Amino acid sequence: MKFIRLDLLTLLISLFILNSCKNQDSIGLGIITSNQLSGNLIDTSTIVINTISEDTIMTSGLSQTPLGYFKDPVFGTTQSNLVMDLNLPGTISGSAGSFTVPFGTNVIDSAVLVMRYAQNNFFGDSIASKYKANVYQLQERLLSGTTYYSNKTWKADTTTVLGTKSFFSRTADSISVVNPIAGAPDTAVKVAPQLRIPISTDFINRILFYAPPAQLSSNLLFKNTVNGLYVKLDKTQPGPGGTFMMALDSSSSIEIHYRNTNGTVVDTNVITLPIILHAAEIRHVHSATINAALAANKTNSKLAYLEGLGGLRNRISFPYLKNIIKSVGSDVVINRAELVITAQPGSTIPFAPLPKLGIYRWDLAHQIQLVQDQAQGDPRYFDAATTAGFYITQEQNYHFLITGYVQDLMRGITTDYGTFIGTVVPTANVAVTPTAQVDGRTVVVGYDTSSPYRIKLNLYYTKVTR
Repeated sequence: MKFIRLDLLTLLISLFILNSCKNQDSIGLGIITSNQLSGNLIDTSTIVINTISEDTIMTSGLSQTPLGYFKDPVFGTTQSNLVMDLNLPGTISGSAGSFTVPFGTNVIDSAVLVMRYAQNNFFGDSIASKYKANVYQLQERLLSGTTYYSNKTWKADTTTVLGTKSFFSRTADSISVVNPIAGAPDTAVKVAPQLRIPISTDFINRILFYAPPAQLSSNLLFKNTVNGLYVKLDKTQPGPGGTFMMALDSSSSIEIHYRNTNGTVVDTNVITLPIILHAAEIRHVHSATINAALAANKTNSKLAYLEGLGGLRNRISFPYLKNIIKSVGSDVVINRAELVITAQPGSTIPFAPLPKLGIYRWDLAHQIQLVQDQAQGDPRYFDAATTAGFYITQEQNYHFLITGYVQDLMRGITTDYGTFIGTVVPTANVAVTPTAQVDGRTVVVGYDTSSPYRIKLNLYYTKVTR
């Protein structure tokens, strides 16, 4: 009897627990219906999205500077040319140094422009495309302390090629180079993946070994005379092309390998002309498809386009948020608001979509501001991993958590002066500033009610019934 009573007690407790779980969307005990809190989801498509041009972007002093020519079948062509200064051997951070030509007879064996590939280093076609980089001399110099932007047109002597190199996209392959050692045999060493462009020895003799002594008496005089280099990819090469990100850091320079004969002693040496200042000149020539999307920027779009290197961004708005309060009731708490943007099926092949997108808003002065969920001073702040819009490969979409922003828009606490989705640096941190350090593109499904992939704002809310 003892065990029978225990079994009956267990059965009664189980029935009580199961009976209390009738509505899994409910929060609370469920005893008094009038005080019950119910979780609800609104999957809304009342979002206006359209494609607009990105603002001009800063290109000077970047850790990744783009060099490219890409012919996108949907977006059009994008070209990014490099500009960089040249400094006297031994110059650090533009300091006022001087250079004395080594005593004796100097014969240049080779001169090479060395540029290391950055970490996120390539977007485009690495199979069918062949690349050719040409180097020219600038006709104006880069100024220290000056910020340069993507829309600046640089003056260069493009009639005289100082150096050229044909190559394929092999940005992960280390290479072997000869390392000259004074007074000892030269040795071959492996170096990090880099682009090495042979430079005319006549040019090096003219600016350095045979230059007037006054030109070499200070780095400033040298820079005023030489100006620097202008590097661009040849447009006539086969294939759609692509964009390479270059790390123009302290390892970037012109390496000059030469033989010095002093009496009966012959030795090989190497000196470098360091690169300290650098920038990029970026041009987009958009296709008819993109131009049509830009011309229709006042209307809602079935497809929207995002493009790196300061190309394209999306403007979004939520015109009917306040109507939700009218239809559902004012006693509503937004538990979660999630914006979901999905890539157009088939558009991610053969070119991968942008790895990350950023969401930001304008203030009254049209200055970029974080949405409330990304601003650490706001009590509704979520960590960067939650709010960052990384591309989810399995779902082929981007998610943005904007609960605080949507709640403030619904209640009129915040005014929507402009909300934007754009290309950002793909780090784990919150990033919203438009950048020249990322190339790529994504076609997303916009306001298309017939598509299951349309842009969505998923609102999870709780209605308090009084």
